Amino acid sequence: MAEEIKKAEGRILVVEDEHIVAMGIKKMLKNLGYTVTGVASSGKDAISKAESTFPDVVLMDIMLKGDMDGVEAAKEIREKFDVPVVYLTAYSDSKILERAKKTEPFGYIVKPFDEKDLHSSIEVALHKHRKEKEKTE
Repeated sequence: MAEEIKKAEGRILVVEDEHIVAMGIKKMLKNLGYTVTGVASSGKDAISKAESTFPDVVLMDIMLKGDMDGVEAAKEIREKFDVPVVYLTAYSDSKILERAKKTEPFGYIVKPFDEKDLHSSIEVALHKHRKEKEKTE
């Protein structure tokens, strides 16, 4: 008997500079029931879209084109908008991981990943962020 994943709810901003990969992630998210608020390909674009689309979670690639990487963009998004960030990256070396950890991410997914990995990471991030907000209210 196949395990069925409950349709998810949440607004997700995808930050990925490789167009084909970004479209694949967007398709996975839609299959899972999430709303994709936008796709950004640079750190500056990610900050701008986070401000204008009010996502519940940002899926952030660490290595982005341009002068701002995903770690810097995530730090700014977290500070300015209090939106949880889940990193998606092909890089898992210790230097990058240490930099990423300083931004207090709500998840870290190493590529390649599948829909189940994506779904569970987003759901944990949403849950953790809700609980955090309840404590501060």
